Amino acid sequence: MLGSSRSRHRLTTALAGFGLLVTGAALQVGTAAAPAHAATTYRVLFDDGHAEEAGNADWIISTSKPDPLAQDSSPSSETDWTGALSSWGVALQKTGSYSMKTATSALTYGGSSTTDLSNFDALVLPEPNTLFTTAEKTAIMNFVNNGGGLFMISDHTGADRNSDGEDAVEILNDLMTNNSVDSTDPFGFSIDSLDISSGYPAAISDSSDPVLNGSFGTVTKSLIADGTTATLKPSDNSAVKGLVYRSGYSGNTGAFFATSTFGSGRVAFWGDSSPIDDGTGQSGNTLYDGWNDTGATNAALALNATAWLTGASSGSSGGGGGGGGGGTCTSAQLLGNPGFESGNTTWTASSGVITNSSSEAARTGSYKAWLDGYGSAHTDTLSQSVTIPSGCSATLSFYLHVDTAETTTSTAYDKLTVTAGSTTLATYSNLNAASGYVLKSFDVSSLAGTTATIKFSGVEGSTLQTSFVVDDTALNVS
Repeated sequence: MLGSSRSRHRLTTALAGFGLLVTGAALQVGTAAAPAHAATTYRVLFDDGHAEEAGNADWIISTSKPDPLAQDSSPSSETDWTGALSSWGVALQKTGSYSMKTATSALTYGGSSTTDLSNFDALVLPEPNTLFTTAEKTAIMNFVNNGGGLFMISDHTGADRNSDGEDAVEILNDLMTNNSVDSTDPFGFSIDSLDISSGYPAAISDSSDPVLNGSFGTVTKSLIADGTTATLKPSDNSAVKGLVYRSGYSGNTGAFFATSTFGSGRVAFWGDSSPIDDGTGQSGNTLYDGWNDTGATNAALALNATAWLTGASSGSSGGGGGGGGGGTCTSAQLLGNPGFESGNTTWTASSGVITNSSSEAARTGSYKAWLDGYGSAHTDTLSQSVTIPSGCSATLSFYLHVDTAETTTSTAYDKLTVTAGSTTLATYSNLNAASGYVLKSFDVSSLAGTTATIKFSGVEGSTLQTSFVVDDTALNVS
């Protein structure tokens, strides 16, 4: 109904009598498989199916694939496994709490392969040098959305090790901007096209952050040896957080290491592969020992981040709800009637907001929440109070479709504000109009131990309609 206003008499037939309460709707994106988290063993998959060994790179934990234990079942030093990432792998193996595999073929999610993503808690992409296929990008994004951890390690622009015209900057940006799940800045950052020759980026001061202050040590600095940074966009994802910054930078620019969340999962970004290089590997490669560089604390950063991504560590860096959770929290979806299929129940809404009108399509099912869209001065609200248990990481997510008749590209005439308790999470407007639904995700872990009201408030100007259509909400705790 692009460009047209709607009648105030909207069809709102309730389905409450049928008892159709759809729980966890926002998690139903593509393949429905979810990472099965082991109680004491955290499972990490290292990718080697995208030219991670091309040129001088040797980004593997072991030459034995998929199982590094076939090379040495009880490694005690980095040379017991062969690969420039062997120090990383051996350090995890020695804890007794991690199980690792290497993927050498296409990444899948929900399949039967032993390296299918559904069998793991975290996926490490150590400077991929070939583009992910459409199916792989869908698999990766669904894996994260459903609770998996994603570790993206880039290199500088132009580091095209296999001469196929693509480098890690382009490949990882393509994953985030050209996938079938959410291509609208899902993690809240983009990787910069830079080649920064050298430096020791410094960590921010945050004693509570589990990545900077975890069981593997305290992070003070990292290393750049021809690398890049990221630009953060918290307006797109409020969970994004810069942890380590290039000298002279802070805030939303120059982030060398960053974390975020997506759906129920966690994400980490590192701007260079040199920090994970332990200087040992297969013959013929030119390697550099960044792992043990005395001017940095790269080992602690890599290992703490792995623990956070898999859920082995508690706390929430840049947001919660990733591959695990803190303390004794029981994983759950807390919102009632999250997909609105029970009609006008559970939520407190303006007249006609929860509707099955065919003028605007629901993302799933028949019902959705349709705020504004009248083409006249109007205010609609939608809210629900929810108690978030203490000790939980919490993520609010929903799908939003913005449809407008406004033609301006610069003025926000009509606005939708999303709040959780007293915190404003985001404001959208006619400038955010798009052809379909877009997944939005926010960390609300700070509200653990409280009862908070989740509220959507739509305010429309006097002329030209803008519709804010919400569907498949969820408030996941873990």
